[in-house]
Amino acid sequence: MSALTDLSPRLTLDQAQMLSPLQLAYVGDSVHALLVRTGLIEKNWLVKDMHRASNEAVSAVSQARELQRLLPLLTEEEGAIVRRGRNAHPHHSAPKSASVGEYAGATGLEALLGYLYLTGQTDRLRELLPYLTAEEKESCPKNNCR
Repeated sequence: MSALTDLSPRLTLDQAQMLSPLQLAYVGDSVHALLVRTGLIEKNWLVKDMHRASNEAVSAVSQARELQRLLPLLTEEEGAIVRRGRNAHPHHSAPKSASVGEYAGATGLEALLGYLYLTGQTDRLRELLPYLTAEEKESCPKNNCR
């Protein structure tokens, strides 16, 4: 995750607080995908299997489950960011594969990840990472390992 440290824009906490929760979620979506994909690349699976697994891991349903695992670990400030993200009203509906609640939870998680990344809190991202990847399957799908 040192690459994230080098690339992080390091906004001040006040600057990050001024961003809308949807802006934070927009960045957090990419941060989450990068973390998931980085974890999958270490498994040495075929690319199609990594792609399938990453799509599943970054779905709103999976992200809502991840948020539930994280909630007890969050600071008061982080919880406030999650609530702002959950309460944000995007100008589109939830995907068919997720309920409105799951989609809101996913947006809350993404807002948190965006906030931590933009403020340079990569050590905190590293602390939370095991809870984001707890459901990853350790075995290679359909035994398609290299």
